[in-house]
Formats: sequence, structure tokens, C-alpha cells
Amino acid sequence: MDHLGWDERYAVDELVWTAEPNRFLVAEVEGLTPGRALDLACGEGRNAVWLAERGWAVTGVDFSTVGLDKARRLADARHVAVQWERADLTDYQPPAAGFELVIVMYLHLAEASRRIAFRRAAGAVAPGGTLLVVGHDITNPNEGWGGPKDTTVLYGPDDVVADVEGLDIVKAERVRRPVRTDDGERTAIDMLVRAIRPRRRD
Repeated sequence: MDHLGWDERYAVDELVWTAEPNRFLVAEVEGLTPGRALDLACGEGRNAVWLAERGWAVTGVDFSTVGLDKARRLADARHVAVQWERADLTDYQPPAAGFELVIVMYLHLAEASRRIAFRRAAGAVAPGGTLLVVGHDITNPNEGWGGPKDTTVLYGPDDVVADVEGLDIVKAERVRRPVRTDDGERTAIDMLVRAIRPRRRD
């Protein structure tokens, strides 16, 4: 879906997603010392705002103008400051080694574009910093619930590991996420990769 499609999807009064942060983000950043954070494909801003509330200096990037407008309103309502940037992640080049935390949550692109975006995300991680990638897993259409059905934009943990060379892999796994539906609770299958950039050795 292009930016116009996402603008249309976000063009409702309520949030498309909950205002609460992603559960995996909460678990994985626990214990990290706040610093500079980059939220790529930030959407309506829920994760960026949550990080800002915890002392991170956050930059949120997305290509949807409507999504970013809602993100700004959410940040204002929560009384936090976030730097918002409108950019297409297939073109966006973040500052090299500029962030102690880089998150990419549910970004689904064609393989060639994904590799570029994830490689640039990895390059934005400062020495000692963390990269967290969470997405709908390639197995989800057949074994899980919800998410994209187009497997050409899905990937697994090993794919992300290959995309982020130069980082030390802390976790690369499939994780299950309960989802409440009108028909009861269902289970989605996500993939999660957490990696760190080694500190420089003098």
C-alpha cells in the first residue's frame, strides 16, 4: 500500500491501532538507558510517544501525512515532544550511528526495498545501541491470524538477520501474539529480531 492508501486508512477520527505501545517493544526496551531513538514507519505514533514518555529523544518517520498528524495530536495530548519526519523509507537515509535505539515495527515491503530499509535502519544504530524489528511472520497466513496475506512482503527472522549484517544478534525468533476478535481470541505469529552494534574498541 502506498502513502495515499495509508492516508485513506488513517483518515478516521479514532486511532486505527490502539494508543498503547507494542507489547514486544515494552518487553525488549526494559532496562535500556534512554537516549536517542528512531521509530521507522511510526504510523500514528503510539510507540514513539511511549518512548518519549520514558525519557527517550525520539524521531518518528512515516510516509503518511495523515498518520503523522494523528501522531502529533497524540504526542500533544500526552505532553511529550517528538520530532516527526515525513519520508518514504525506500528513500530515507537516517544519520549513520545516530541512535541508541532504532525500531521498525510491522514494515512490510517487497524484498528488495525491505533489504534497503533494514540495512539503513541497522546503519543508524550507534555503537552499543539496539535495533528492534517486529513484523508479521512469513508463516502467519497459513498458521496464524490476521496480517497481510501477500507472502511477497512477509519475512522471517532469518531474513532480517541477513539484512542487518554488522550487528550482533541477541534474539531472532517467532513469537505468538494473542488477538481479540469478534469470534474470540486468535493467535498471530510475528517475527522478532533484536540486535546490538558492538562498541568500538580503541
